[in-house]
Parts: sequence; C-alpha cells; structure tokens
Amino acid sequence: QVQVVESGGGLVQPGGSLRLSCAASGLTFTNYVLSWYRQAPGKERELVATISSAGGNTNYADSVNGRFTISRDNAKNTVYLQMNSLQTEDTAVYYCNARHRVVRSYDYWGQGTQVTVSS
Repeated sequence: QVQVVESGGGLVQPGGSLRLSCAASGLTFTNYVLSWYRQAPGKERELVATISSAGGNTNYADSVNGRFTISRDNAKNTVYLQMNSLQTEDTAVYYCNARHRVVRSYDYWGQGTQVTVSS
C-alpha cells in the first residue's frame, strides 16, 4: 500500500530554518507531482509549494516565495521543503501530498508534521 510520511518539524525561533522531509513508498515516485500544504489553527489548508514529477518545475505561494525551497530526490523517493527566514505566521501543520501526474484520483497524503515558530 502507499505510504507518505513527513518528518522534520519542530520548534524554531523567528528567523530560523527547518528542513522537512517526506518519504513515499508503494508508488512509482517519478510519476507523481509532489506538494507541501499547511494548515494553521482556524484556517483552511493552503498550498505552499509544488514540484513536477521530473523536478524541473516548481511553484510557490506568494507568502513563502524566496524563503522556502522545494526539491526532490527521485532515487530516495523523498521530497524536501527547506524553510528559511521562518516567521511566526509560518506556524502550522505541514502536509505532504503525492498526486499522479495523469490519474488525478491517485492522490495521497501524509499525516502531517507540526512546525512552530516562536521566541
């Protein structure tokens, strides 16, 4: 069965950095578009960043553009989110999503990892 597992969350001070990882198994990783979403308390889940199946194209939410970087290692079936210059507004549960590039119903989510930015 397909598993998507995030790691790397934690508590960090404003201005600090964290790197999230998401490992996927049970699927052909190179056929999947990978995304990071986040959901803050009382808010809707929002798209943070997306990377294409081959890794050549990335897109970011305006709120994180220039601070966050999404990347993938297809040999390790892993996608990363490098988060720099973290702000208190970045506090949220971060979720990894894997969606097949053709069959959109093949859509898998991880359980989420908490990121808290606080002094």
